[in-house]
Amino acid sequence: MSGEGSDFYREVILDHARNRHNWGLLNPADFDHEESNPLCGDHLHLTMRLDENRVIREVGWDGNGCAISQASASMLGDELIGKTLEQARQIKRDEVLGFVGLKLTPNRMKCALLSLKVLVVGAEGVKRWEQIEDEV
Repeated sequence: MSGEGSDFYREVILDHARNRHNWGLLNPADFDHEESNPLCGDHLHLTMRLDENRVIREVGWDGNGCAISQASASMLGDELIGKTLEQARQIKRDEVLGFVGLKLTPNRMKCALLSLKVLVVGAEGVKRWEQIEDEV
């Protein structure tokens, strides 16, 4: 993507990276998982509170890394609130990449998908994440 559209997405990414939504871990939490991206060192810790119907009512996260990983976590957190855990587990990698809105190199894709990796591995295990990673 180039031109005005990519400028818009760059601004959105920078805004989310600077003004992270749902920043801070929840304690207690019904969901608590963390992962890292070994290629670049990005790290993300995701916590969530669910109601009695397993609807995600609160999201909290922290971590460190590049603007893309931080913005993606912020945007995914916004997306998760109000969904059931089952609906959250159905979020596709292309949806998360769509939040970012930019053409990314394979290494940058791993940055953008770290938040989804934390969600999937925490909810379903590493085998499911490997299946999602292989989807292209």
